[in-house]
Amino acid sequence: MNMIPVIGTVPDALPLDEMTPWNSARQMLVCTAVHDEAQDVKTFTFAVEGSGWFRYQPGQFVTLELRTRDGDLHRTYTISSTPSRPYAISVTVKAQAGSIGTRWMFENLRPGSRVRAYGPNGHFTLNQRPGRKFLFVSAGSGITPTMSMLRFLSDCAPGTDVMFINSARRPEDIIFRDELALLAARMPNLCLGFLPESRSAGFAWAGLTGRIDRHKLALLAPDFMGREVYCCGPEPFMNAVSGMLRVEGFDMGHYHQESFGAASIAQNVHQQAESRAAGEGGEGLVVDFLGSSRQAICEPGQTVLQAARSAGVRIPAACESGICGTCKVLKREGEVDMRHNGGISNEDIAAGFILACCSRPLDAVTIEA
Repeated sequence: MNMIPVIGTVPDALPLDEMTPWNSARQMLVCTAVHDEAQDVKTFTFAVEGSGWFRYQPGQFVTLELRTRDGDLHRTYTISSTPSRPYAISVTVKAQAGSIGTRWMFENLRPGSRVRAYGPNGHFTLNQRPGRKFLFVSAGSGITPTMSMLRFLSDCAPGTDVMFINSARRPEDIIFRDELALLAARMPNLCLGFLPESRSAGFAWAGLTGRIDRHKLALLAPDFMGREVYCCGPEPFMNAVSGMLRVEGFDMGHYHQESFGAASIAQNVHQQAESRAAGEGGEGLVVDFLGSSRQAICEPGQTVLQAARSAGVRIPAACESGICGTCKVLKREGEVDMRHNGGISNEDIAAGFILACCSRPLDAVTIEA
């Protein structure tokens, strides 16, 4: 594995009680290291510019603003590091064939690079269900949130009973394979189950192969019915796992999966269509953007984000489906119809924040943007 070393001097590590946590509204991140994990997979590690520490829950994500030659891109990545080591934060990303943002990161991010980031956000975290036996099941780069959870447990509760299953195309594509073996040697109740779809010439592999099914799941985790299940991976993979559990009569109240995926986006698109239909024949409403001293007319069915773009007001956005929380803004006046997919907390809503991508004005609205 290649490691790009940190450039410059080692910063002073002040005690946490003398530092403030990272505030994504004000502080940049600085890349401190880039590490190859597998083919087309890299881990990027960041520190807070100046000083600071990171407060998040294992399994959450951040959105990075990538300043490319063709304009800013916003990409959401799961945090693969653990909050039990708060001086740095890492994202582990895989560049797919059609990747634009991730390929840009591979080619441009180096130690010393500065990146704007937003977050953390997300509800896919084991902190909501402490003290149980866990089954972490993932495919490909979906391993990243479960790795964050496992690293957290290794630091804070190493005796936790964990079954960790990861599926990959080939054995050499298993991300974090060496570290997982090390963790298994240190965590007495951690069992690993790797499930590559096929063997590779020249790569010795004596374990199971093929796609996950009920038989393989029972072999790898015989007591899966009594575990808290966390699943992350491509949508077909998560559908297969959740489908198997339902057939077995598993209590789906103990099943959790990452919300990024076609199902959530399709639901949001359907909600948008309903809102547009409900707004047909109405009049546009005024949206005031305080920070930019601009106004826009939000046409029936349009979102606050669409109105902002028409007025040349920049509100960062990534998923545009009410999932990632990147477009969170403070609403000072007026009412909106917000139909999100978990990208904003009840506390933020009570404080007056909205997600611009999925909020439609019901009357004149004033926004801090």
